[in-house]
Amino acid sequence: GVPAEHAGIVGTGAWATLVRESFDEAHIAHVGPDRLDLDSGFRLVFHDKETGKKTFVARYGAEAQGNEATFDPLEPGEGDVVHISGNTLLDHTAAGIDEFMHRAGTDPSARPWRLVINPTRTLALVNDHLLEDLVLARPTWSCNRQEAATLADRLGVDVDDSASYTVGGGFDKSMRALCAALGETLRAPLVVRAGSRGAWVREPGGETVHIEGYPTKPTHTRSAGPCHTGVTCAMLARGWQLPDAVRIANAAASLAIQHNRAGVPVCPSYDEAVAYAGDEQAIAA
Repeated sequence: GVPAEHAGIVGTGAWATLVRESFDEAHIAHVGPDRLDLDSGFRLVFHDKETGKKTFVARYGAEAQGNEATFDPLEPGEGDVVHISGNTLLDHTAAGIDEFMHRAGTDPSARPWRLVINPTRTLALVNDHLLEDLVLARPTWSCNRQEAATLADRLGVDVDDSASYTVGGGFDKSMRALCAALGETLRAPLVVRAGSRGAWVREPGGETVHIEGYPTKPTHTRSAGPCHTGVTCAMLARGWQLPDAVRIANAAASLAIQHNRAGVPVCPSYDEAVAYAGDEQAIAA
């Protein structure tokens, strides 16, 4: 949908070669540092089909060996969207993220570019100082409901969870309450994803809005969250408003699950996503 660049560290070796080939296949330019003395890391996912249990085994590599200056060369331009993954918040590279947060400042209206954070399940382990700096930067947060609940707990947000998290009745009420309470505390745009139910969106000073999803058969073993966040970023970079961007992201996540490779969701093209969402005007544009 839009030109994309990766500002993280890529190493040298077998795994790094796979990373670079994947970037080339997806037309993503690597603009970050290179490490000649260390390979990139990898993660293995073992999935038990009988129990549904997943076991993750990770080996960190060059991408985890950053420092305070890692992202100093990064100068986002007007209209750019900078996406930060939660995977970079736990290792040495997190120091570079923290420095970048200081440069970003605490007033989103003073930035000509947009900051988006997908904290992933690592959120519970992020140190208090870094979490505070992330919150003060007031980025757009994209979380699933478990991550949103963890963030609310970390920040001491009082959420009315009297309604049970069940699809049959209290689910919508609970999601709306979580998104509203957390969004008010963050004073920043918030997207809380809920799989086939779509996502709940709240922007500062506004009401919480439910953006319906596009249910599909769950044949995947990995989350479609990265696809959803990536498409949201792409649509924001195109100038779309957040609720409309999330609507296309909901459609893209559904297609990604349908087109998964060995259980890993594969993000569709821009045209495929907007067509699935029924947005013919976007296709014409």
